[in-house]
Amino acid sequence: MRTPETTRALWQIHLCVLLWGFTAILGKLISLPALPLVWWRMLIVVAVLALLPRVWRGLRMMPAGIRWAYAGIGVLVALHWLTFYGAIKLSNASVAATCIAFATPMTALVEPLLTRQRFRPTDLLLGLAALPGIWLVVGGVPAGMHAGILSGVVSALLVALFGSLNKRMVDAGDPLTVTALELGAGTLTLTVLAPLMPLLVPAFAGPLLVLPSAQDGLWLVLLALACTLLPFALCLVALRHLSAFTAQLSINLEPVYAIVLAAVLFGEQQELAPRFYGGVAIILGVVFAQGLLAGRRPPAHAEQAAVSEAHQLTE
Repeated sequence: MRTPETTRALWQIHLCVLLWGFTAILGKLISLPALPLVWWRMLIVVAVLALLPRVWRGLRMMPAGIRWAYAGIGVLVALHWLTFYGAIKLSNASVAATCIAFATPMTALVEPLLTRQRFRPTDLLLGLAALPGIWLVVGGVPAGMHAGILSGVVSALLVALFGSLNKRMVDAGDPLTVTALELGAGTLTLTVLAPLMPLLVPAFAGPLLVLPSAQDGLWLVLLALACTLLPFALCLVALRHLSAFTAQLSINLEPVYAIVLAAVLFGEQQELAPRFYGGVAIILGVVFAQGLLAGRRPPAHAEQAAVSEAHQLTE
């Protein structure tokens, strides 16, 4: 029987998912290129977390080797966000959100290699089942958006990598401390990459030390606080009262929310062919099937929810 605490937790987790869905929308609204957009987002989150004594206590208690491991994961997180927002800039919010949904079948294939778990044949079947959806998505967007799809797929692969590595290190540190450490390392990574970005990926490049416009600054603060830290805190509370099964199915709605919001706010459905949405349906079907199969396993810590646009929380 559903308790009042469970009902409240369901509302909290759906609010989290809706706020995460807005990350793609804000990425579209912010006029900055992908590199300065992600740099400012990470910097704002780290600056806020640095004000919390709990974060510094957790950092002092963490062994040096663990700190370096989380910093390495933070490099992957930075590259994930860079390619995700790059996908938005090169295509649109709907395409980027759909590509991130690839992370679920990718994680099913990558995680056994990184966490030394037994490989499950059903995961391979689910990965193969997503291929027709990918084919339809690629064929349902204008040719000029194909670079955005490639960037989005790379972003999904990075989610699978750093999500699986985070699961190997679950319980190795306080979630807020881990988030601050990973995003701090990510901010430094992007600072080092900034001079090289015009040569590596010119489409992502942009100056870091130029203050955003007032409008971009407002969107960046909303992105960092309302779409990162607030849902992170809500997620930590909600997961105390929800099974992994319920949480996973709710979180899998994120691409749906993002695509609906993009259609309502930007009219992106006019840019995309019907076959794109057919591919979306297949991919989301695979994602929900993965959630049904994985839903009885215990949830990991929620630090991944703060740094991933996919937010897969189950082991």
